[in-house]
Amino acid sequence: MLKRILIGLIRSHDTTGEKAKDPALKTRNYKLSRDQVWDEVVSMFKKMKGYKLLHEVKNVGEIVLEKRTITGRIQDITVTIISINPVKTSVDIYSASRGSLGDLGSNYRTILEIYNQLDKKLAAYKDSY
Repeated sequence: MLKRILIGLIRSHDTTGEKAKDPALKTRNYKLSRDQVWDEVVSMFKKMKGYKLLHEVKNVGEIVLEKRTITGRIQDITVTIISINPVKTSVDIYSASRGSLGDLGSNYRTILEIYNQLDKKLAAYKDSY
């Protein structure tokens, strides 16, 4: 965690991906159709405190959100939902803080919070690889 804060002194964004070095930032895959994952993700964000749904572009698989941090900074979050095949879907997240200073790891924590909620909600469908 200290490492994330130190990285956050200079960096004001974080992202997930298939090749992420940190296992917590690896793309999440679920054994569900893209439409099912989409509906679950949208309903999850409508219930999560502190997140403001700005827009959804279902045909592209993109959900754009905003979150205000404890320090008052605003994070812009993009959740990308991609269909791998008819019954497997992946979810990636990009989070960036507005402003020029680092984020002290807040984007990293935001991504983990979103993935934790999603993993709880879709636990029965999580794909381990």
